[in-house]
Parts: sequence; C-alpha cells; structure tokens
Amino acid sequence: MLSKKEQQLLDALTPRADQEGVELVTVEVVGAKKAPTIRVYIDTADGVSFDELSAAQAWINDLMDELDPFPGAYTLEVSSPGIDRPLRTAEHFMRFVGETAVVKSAPQDGRSTFTGTIVSADSDGVVLAVDGGDVRIAIDDIKRAHLKGTIDFSS
Repeated sequence: MLSKKEQQLLDALTPRADQEGVELVTVEVVGAKKAPTIRVYIDTADGVSFDELSAAQAWINDLMDELDPFPGAYTLEVSSPGIDRPLRTAEHFMRFVGETAVVKSAPQDGRSTFTGTIVSADSDGVVLAVDGGDVRIAIDDIKRAHLKGTIDFSS
C-alpha cells in the first residue's frame, strides 16, 4: 500500500504520534522527486482541531529535520484525513464497516477499482458489497483505499 519511503516515514513518526495521543492515519509522498510534498494525516477520537494540527506540525517538522528524508527541499503538510479518509490498515476497514469505500487493488476479475459498502474486514482482507454481489479483496492486494465521503444537503 505505501511506498518504501512512505512506510519508513510512518514507522519513524508513529512512536511520537502515540506519545502525543494522535492516530497517524497515513503518510503520502507526492510531487517532484527533487522537491516532494510529504502529507501526514492525523486524527484523534474527537477529531482534529486547528490547535492539534499546529502542535502536530511542530513535532512532525522537528522529526523530519532529524530524519532529513530527502536531499534538498520538501514541503510538509499535516492535516486531518477529511471526508475521504484514507484506509490503510485492516483496523481502518474494521472501524468503518457499513461505510462506502473506494479500493484500488491488484486486478481481480478484470478490474482493479472497486466502490462499495464495507461489509466486513479482518486481518486478511475486506469484503465490499459491489454491484449487487460481494467482493473479497486481500489486504496485501490493496494499493490505495479511502472512504467515499457523502454530504447530506437536506438538513
């Protein structure tokens, strides 16, 4: 699911995130190789306030300075996971059973992108209700996944 560099950064940041009482949802490295953007998504049980983002930005920036993950310049972005929350672990899928997800995986029956309701999940895989049937996708086959956020404008 994560690139080698993303996994290294996630592994390096996780102990401090645990100390801070913050869930490290995922890390993404995007953009040009010479000046990439490192996106760190955090969450807490009560959501993420501006103060929490600001505090996390400070300690994550300090750790990044120590790690020096890329020669030269990079941009660090720290944010909440948002409405289209990334799903990275089996635990993420288990937590969001009943929600709609978009999963990009190794090809299965001629397709590699599945959008459906998370029916169940365990340490080995996730079951999505897709097009009137269930599809099981192994956790190891998932390349990227996120919740498909919906907004109710009727309220």
